[in-house]
Amino acid sequence: MAVAEYGDSDRGTKRQKLANGNGHVETAHRSRVFAPYRTVGLVSPTKVPFTSVPLGKTTFQITTSVGRSLQTYDLRRGLNLVFITRPQTPEIITASAAWKDKVFAAWGGGSEESERGVWVFKRGKQESALEMPRSLEENVEKFCIFGSWIVGVCSTTLLVWKTDSYELYTTIKGTSPVPFTQSIASLPTYLNKIIIGRRDGSAEIWNVSAGKLVYTILPPSSSYGAITALEPTPALSLVAIAYESGPILIHDIRADQTVITMNASSGLAVTSITFRTDGMGAGDDGRKPGVMATASTTSGDITLWDLNNGGRKAGTLRAAHAHPTTSTPGGVSRVEFLAGQGVIVSSGLDNSLKTWIFDETPFSPIPRILHQRQGHGAPVTRLEFLPSASDGSDDTGKWLMSGSNDRSLWAWSLRRDGQSTEISQGAVQGKARKQGLLASENRDSFDNLKCPPITAIACSLNRDGGIGAVPGKHPIWQNAKGKKIDAEVSGMTGWESVVTAHENDSKARTWFWGRKRAGRWAFETGDKGNVSSVAMSPCGTFAVVGSSTGAIDLHNLQSGLHRQRFPARLTPQQAKQLKTDMEKHGLVEENEGKKVFYRGQGRHACAVVGLAVDNLNKTVISAGSDGKLKFWDFSSGLLRHQIDWSLSCGMVAMRFHRGTDLVAVSCTDGCVRVVDTNTYKLIRELWPSRPTTNALQGLPITDLVFSNDGHWIATAMGQLVLLWDLPTGHLVDACKLKASCTSIAFSPTGEYLATASSDSMGVDIWTNRTLFTHVPTRHITALELAAIVTGEAQAPTSSGENADTIIPIDSSEDMDDTDDLLAPIDYDTELDTLSADLVSLSLIPRSRWQNLLHLDLIRQRNKPIEPPKKPEKAPFFLPSLQDRQAAQKGLLPAQPEVAEPETALSRIHSKARESSRSPFTTLLQSTVTSPFDEGFTAFFTHLKSLTPSAADLEIRSLSPLPLSLPNLRTPTSEISAFVEAITWSLRQHRDFEIAQAWMAVWLRCHGSFIGSDEGVREVVEEWRDVVEVEKGRVEELLGYANGMAGWLRAARV
Repeated sequence: MAVAEYGDSDRGTKRQKLANGNGHVETAHRSRVFAPYRTVGLVSPTKVPFTSVPLGKTTFQITTSVGRSLQTYDLRRGLNLVFITRPQTPEIITASAAWKDKVFAAWGGGSEESERGVWVFKRGKQESALEMPRSLEENVEKFCIFGSWIVGVCSTTLLVWKTDSYELYTTIKGTSPVPFTQSIASLPTYLNKIIIGRRDGSAEIWNVSAGKLVYTILPPSSSYGAITALEPTPALSLVAIAYESGPILIHDIRADQTVITMNASSGLAVTSITFRTDGMGAGDDGRKPGVMATASTTSGDITLWDLNNGGRKAGTLRAAHAHPTTSTPGGVSRVEFLAGQGVIVSSGLDNSLKTWIFDETPFSPIPRILHQRQGHGAPVTRLEFLPSASDGSDDTGKWLMSGSNDRSLWAWSLRRDGQSTEISQGAVQGKARKQGLLASENRDSFDNLKCPPITAIACSLNRDGGIGAVPGKHPIWQNAKGKKIDAEVSGMTGWESVVTAHENDSKARTWFWGRKRAGRWAFETGDKGNVSSVAMSPCGTFAVVGSSTGAIDLHNLQSGLHRQRFPARLTPQQAKQLKTDMEKHGLVEENEGKKVFYRGQGRHACAVVGLAVDNLNKTVISAGSDGKLKFWDFSSGLLRHQIDWSLSCGMVAMRFHRGTDLVAVSCTDGCVRVVDTNTYKLIRELWPSRPTTNALQGLPITDLVFSNDGHWIATAMGQLVLLWDLPTGHLVDACKLKASCTSIAFSPTGEYLATASSDSMGVDIWTNRTLFTHVPTRHITALELAAIVTGEAQAPTSSGENADTIIPIDSSEDMDDTDDLLAPIDYDTELDTLSADLVSLSLIPRSRWQNLLHLDLIRQRNKPIEPPKKPEKAPFFLPSLQDRQAAQKGLLPAQPEVAEPETALSRIHSKARESSRSPFTTLLQSTVTSPFDEGFTAFFTHLKSLTPSAADLEIRSLSPLPLSLPNLRTPTSEISAFVEAITWSLRQHRDFEIAQAWMAVWLRCHGSFIGSDEGVREVVEEWRDVVEVEKGRVEELLGYANGMAGWLRAARV
């Protein structure tokens, strides 16, 4: 007996946290320097199958799940991405369904207490949410939408909503304790009826309107297992049922009889069934209806069936998607024929979405590929941004290369997703088809046709020939030894520009970037050891290959020939001579504390973990896992210098920044050490914290990278990404990812930081916030780092939702750090708060005080050379422009006015006003009468506001007569008071240069009084002593600043 629950008592909805509003939402500790931007490379990485809907009569829209977002592709545009849903769902999406112009997405967590819900999206934006029961403890795993009903399938419950109001209509729970499967379908022409499968192999027909169980179809045998797929056929009353053990039945539900029985190959459980509805595809000529396609999550093949004459297998589309293995996911999650079209759509767990078309002539039951969108089929292990090209093209920072455990090399475009592509490895599918390796049981042999997983990438575009490099067909990954190579063509068109190292492989492989295909050469290590590191010269001509046993070899990319070994190989005669010299002399020589190495000496005794070539192709730098950093001569192969840290630590990885000639080495003790390659000196040791946080002890540094300008170094340590400021050596930023970080890369423009995680097939892109706003880069303490380690994780999203907060306008944390920058500057207050040990200059333009020193020459130069000429008279009938201007300025004689006797000024009053003192004189006299320094401050403020000519006039007008003023501290004159004011300014360390200019004018005008007036002589001597002291202080400060600048410049920091 089935139970259907109605009413409003159980229709409540849980409160949902929406992060797309302006309200405050508590988030994890976010990075101060980097803001999450987006995730690239995700197409269909989850088990949630795609859903499709016709858009008019011209195209279809296909929607896939990428975790917490849905991506919609347009078929007519070649599977072009048109929508990404926003906001993200609070939990992982468990089911999706497209209906008309809307997409339904069910989400929920893995525990019973997790939040659950169903959101409705339209054109990528959330429109509404379906009503959910409060007591629901199961996730919605499948949707079935038909008529006016929306049916959601949980493990033991069916939820039914109305399509017009989205209200919960009923909750159906069957009496059987056996859980439902994700197999559900509507029955055409059967009103309000659905058919759903259970784990015991039974199929139940329910009336969703009445909430009643109508009929139960039992399996032919209990050994058939659970129902894995259900799909109604184009013929009425017939339903295709697939079982876990492999059988596929075409069942007549009206008569409860099996019409056709078929068995899947190798007993694989079919998880997806679809039927072709255009009435074509079956028969020998493909003109009959009755084509069925099946697929399984345990295989990458798609099987096509002809249902005529009892049913038969028409063909198998081999390796439509990757076969699953123990290390990489695979299989087909869903397959579907588009309505009325000869096109089939398939999605796989290998992160791919493909469309296939039946249009081959003569007829073939196997379709060909039409469109495809895909990414890495396994977590990304290596990242590298494409460097800047020598031609100055605008592609800088656009392309990102990545390698993965799925044995592929991808190039991602950060500007347009449609341009992203996989670098071709040749006709792998054709080779596998000829050798019969496309079957799922031959997956390992099929994978061997590809290159092993990539562990290191090196690139230089200076000799990349683009799409026309080395035209024609050439065998890939050959050994050039013993072959006659014509380098004339490649010399004109360019050659390979990418070199990669591979897991457990003794050959480094080359790639054409411009042609997006595999290159001609495979460079083998000199000692047959596995390749552990690779590097390319900046000119793009040479590739350096390091092995896991210590060998380093140099190869020419144009010809593919071997050119040098490090150390250089000894001939038998040279080896004999060196042995004789060592026995005779010992060859123990020291040159200024540096050991002298001879030809053939200095080979690494263990794996070479890092290689680099300097800007001038003079030095090859290598790092060994034994803790030795070696510098080799590029031409001769001799060892120039060696830094030995083998007693304290080993080396994990090495990066070289060509702009600063710095080498950063990550060590086994958790420290990043930076070495100047010009001086061979260690200039920085970068530790996460001192003492080391307990959570970081034992965590290895998996990757490190320089920023584009060499100012920062970023490292990956477990789930943490740490950022150091190289000039100060401080840890300035840290953020925690959701999984262990396997690789990081900085874009050449400094715009993006790319990270790869161990649990994601995509690449996370972060935006550099310092390009948009001020970011405080203070040192992160050990307590703050410990809080970040134990805090919540942060990561970008496919929809780029978190990118809205790149510039947090309302963030109190950032505003507290930037309030002082946005506030207006009070220069006087700022100068007053300077240290007394500093000397400040005035803020007056240089032209003012410089013109004051040469005012006589300026006046002589500006003196008119001839008297002004009288302008020619204009015709009497034209008004004069000069008369008009004079009238406006009041220069023309006005009508005489009769002055009032009370207001007319007398001649005596006029003389008195003309003899009044100027503000300059008044303020100067206040400096000798006021008890504090306020008089000096006001005097200098007024003096700095005067023009050069006005200041010169005031200084020349100073009187040598003694002042007779009340409250006079000491007898003095105006010329002596001016010198005292200048001396006060020097003692305050302010306005140094303009005070010297004023004093120079004073000496020029009143210098004769120094010998005749005792009081003037005393104040001038005091001024001289103060100037000597200040001169020495200024020279000392300048010398210190020059020395510090020279030290920083020499250290290349």
